Amino acid sequence: MSEPQAGSAAAKAKRYTGLGLIIALIALLLDQGVKLWVENNMKLGESFEVIPGFFDIHYILNPGAAFSMGENFTVVFTILQATVAVVVTYLLFRRVKIRSWAIVLGCLLGGVLGNLGDRLFREPAFGFGHVVDMFSVTNFAIFNVADSFIVCSMIVVAYMLIRGINLDGTIGDKPKDGESAGDGDDPQKPVA
Repeated sequence: MSEPQAGSAAAKAKRYTGLGLIIALIALLLDQGVKLWVENNMKLGESFEVIPGFFDIHYILNPGAAFSMGENFTVVFTILQATVAVVVTYLLFRRVKIRSWAIVLGCLLGGVLGNLGDRLFREPAFGFGHVVDMFSVTNFAIFNVADSFIVCSMIVVAYMLIRGINLDGTIGDKPKDGESAGDGDDPQKPVA
């Protein structure tokens, strides 16, 4: 790759990093804004119907993970979320070279940071905080904006991985040493 092309690729990668970080910030602010609104306008445990028999706004504090599982392991979730935030940030800065990965990882990072912020800075203690949840779907779960960003981004991550879309925009596995890039066969291996 020539020097101007390398500079152009680096500038593009930085732009995608910036895009991912902006999306993460928007997701984080949206999540925290909705949580703040709920805390200021509802009493803990209060609920009101939005779509009868299907969807309510129900203010709860969740010490556990999804579906309130693992309520006694809050600090474990805090550590896991912090780890995910660090890994996703690393990927955004060092590995992502295409817009689609920047967008999906930005959504994931924003969602993780939204819930991590609750774990770190809400009662009862640093690292043991309860997550504010408010969206209640009948016979399903109560969740928040951050949870929505996490779940939706993970669905897209799974789709992109199944399709073989790499963080640098290439498709599929890279040829191993000794393999031809065209047919994937090992040149040392006899063809049957």
